[in-house]
Amino acid sequence: MDYTIDEVLGFIEEEDVKFIRLAFRDAYGVQKNVSVTPGEMTKAFADGIPFHARAVRGFEDSPYASLYLKPNPDTMAILPWRPDSGRVLRMFCDVYTPEGEPYASDTREILKHAIEKARKAGIEFRFGTESEFYLFVKDEDGKNTKVPYDEAGYLDIAPADRCENVRREISLTIEQMGLTPERSYHERGPGQNEIDFHYAKPLKAADQMTTFKMVVETIADRYGLTADFSPVPLEGKPGNGYHINLYAVDKDGNDVVRYAAAGIIEHIRDITLFLNPTEASYARLGKDSAPDKVNWSSLEESELMYIGSYKGKTRAELRSPDAASNPYLVYALLIYAGLSGIERKLELPEEMMEGAAFLPDSKKEAGKVAKSSAFVTEIVPEEIINAYTKA
Repeated sequence: MDYTIDEVLGFIEEEDVKFIRLAFRDAYGVQKNVSVTPGEMTKAFADGIPFHARAVRGFEDSPYASLYLKPNPDTMAILPWRPDSGRVLRMFCDVYTPEGEPYASDTREILKHAIEKARKAGIEFRFGTESEFYLFVKDEDGKNTKVPYDEAGYLDIAPADRCENVRREISLTIEQMGLTPERSYHERGPGQNEIDFHYAKPLKAADQMTTFKMVVETIADRYGLTADFSPVPLEGKPGNGYHINLYAVDKDGNDVVRYAAAGIIEHIRDITLFLNPTEASYARLGKDSAPDKVNWSSLEESELMYIGSYKGKTRAELRSPDAASNPYLVYALLIYAGLSGIERKLELPEEMMEGAAFLPDSKKEAGKVAKSSAFVTEIVPEEIINAYTKA
């Protein structure tokens, strides 16, 4: 829902809001926040709230000692698990320099630039997400373990599926925050779950993923559990994927997904570092149904990208990313890669082509590919590339 600054200030006063979390993300997409009281909000909207830039991952090389958070009023959401009396509000922020300019290494800003380029080209992108996570029990001291919450499998139901009530509460909480989950179920691994979202515009989809991870981790903790989105939480068990569904039309409403998919396939090796940013990411690729080749098919098996049509609409599902990635940066790169295919009307390679190239098989290799890519270096600030490639 779109809110104005005046509407937000009025809501804070009328609904007994006592704290406002000004949320942003580090270079890896991990949510951070500064909490302020209602009296600071006029200043926050006008001038921003400062934070120590070089203490944030990925901003260590910032030329500025302090950066400033300016909240987006249309991202306002109440945190439903906080008390009704003295409520807590959350808003996503953009990061600004002391001169009042958008900070180039803020990945939300990078995504905004990508969206603007697509708008000028007359292309509208939307993204849907399918995110997997494990639920593990905590020990009697409240410390994390690797003991799964259940031993259920794919699409199992209670009582084998002990995660059912947790997923239900996650979904209801997300809805209270203005988001709409599409479906949820038990995945193949013990204690492994999946919750999917409908297509959304890129910025909302990225905000949605950030909110989703926060809600999952919060609700899990309330059940005495820990949520694990990492690529390979349990050795020998299915990894956690972050599958991204892509939709794209031109200004006349023509479906251009196949061109966009061809552009993404062309640049996938260049951008893998940002889709799979940890060492563990590469232990997942090529295992179970996670892809390791640069290919596509209409069979939805273990290919990099599934492309199919339903009721006249094309869906492209990219299956290599994992949730250790930063959704703002991922969606920006997918938009730029998709646009490169659309602009040239690039045709897809042969389906499940023999001799297809492999994705990078380590973070080190992915880093070398990214640093040598003109496509990447034109989009991603050097500060971000250095953060992802340093040991």
